[in-house]
Amino acid sequence: MTNNDVLRRIRYTLDLNDSKVIAIFGLADLVVTREQISGWLKKDDDADYKNCSDVQLATFLNGLINERRGKREGEQPKPEKKINNNIIFRKLKIAFDLRDEDILEILLLADLRISRHELSAFFRRADHKHFRQCKDQVLRNFLQGIQLMYRPSEEKKSSFEW
Repeated sequence: MTNNDVLRRIRYTLDLNDSKVIAIFGLADLVVTREQISGWLKKDDDADYKNCSDVQLATFLNGLINERRGKREGEQPKPEKKINNNIIFRKLKIAFDLRDEDILEILLLADLRISRHELSAFFRRADHKHFRQCKDQVLRNFLQGIQLMYRPSEEKKSSFEW
């Protein structure tokens, strides 16, 4: 998945307008313009499409954590210069305040069944012998599950209580 895909999906899932996205970047001490956001949200084949860099997405995710959980005391975390699906997954886990059981349920909403051991491997340090790279399919299904949770379709709204 591209950084732009992740940004688009989170924006849609949480129903964030441009002003709110700008504010979230601001919570992580990065000033962005409406034009930048517009370029990031365009489809890949659009002439005005702009690539969202790793640092920019990491900053957005840090801002999302600050927005949903509150800023922590002291120095704020620096955005990673290079991110991967594992880092994105970890930051979303923190932002949405999810436990392993919650993530497994969310993945089931998107029809993906993995074990608790497989899940924990995604959150280990890269040099750990049980570390596992998070594939696009897992991250895509997690984002799909989050979307089903926060923006359920009309027929599924009645069965959801969160």
